[in-house]
Amino acid sequence: MPLDLNAPLRISEIFHSLQGEADTAGLATVFVRLTGCPMRCVYCDSAYAFSGGKKLTIAKILETVQPYDCGMVTVTGGEPLAQPGAFNLLEALCDAGYQVSLETGGAIKIDAVDPRVKMVLDVKTPASKMDSQQHYGNLDLLRKHDIAKFVIMDKDDFDWSERIAKQYKLFERCQVFYSPVYQKLKEKDLAAFILDSKSKARLQIQLHKLLWGELEGV
Repeated sequence: MPLDLNAPLRISEIFHSLQGEADTAGLATVFVRLTGCPMRCVYCDSAYAFSGGKKLTIAKILETVQPYDCGMVTVTGGEPLAQPGAFNLLEALCDAGYQVSLETGGAIKIDAVDPRVKMVLDVKTPASKMDSQQHYGNLDLLRKHDIAKFVIMDKDDFDWSERIAKQYKLFERCQVFYSPVYQKLKEKDLAAFILDSKSKARLQIQLHKLLWGELEGV
């Protein structure tokens, strides 16, 4: 069945920047940030996307993305999958030839996401206060090129992340990234946790925050 390109989504912002995270960090990317999120992580850095925004059709979103002449698109939020139309948007972006990644918090099932999309799944740690909202069945669906991302606030978070990563065999199934909570855990301390435990995880530092701080739309 053809996609309905006139279906509307509520969009917080669309902007062109450098990818700050994951395995494409540093590469030019167009970000499509959807409005709304069912979770309230204590360290959230995009709370401005919880509400507001404006309604755009999928066709209009494609029209807005195209002039950037950029092959990479990241769909993010908030929690993009909180809007059912996000699944069709992801498919439409793939059909248009973009290399598409999805940043999702993992509370919503990802089994219906277009398989061409790279998953960046944020596994909620206890310090986020949202770990109980995690749909752990999603972890079994991650593939080699997908990413399980753990945002870590302290040593307890780190130890918990190691247990979850091993329990779900994430180190064998996909890429695993550990990122420190901005201005809460020092990058060098998380590096020491990784080295001391001989973890197989990859340290991730948010490049966009090093460049621009916590500005919106960058």
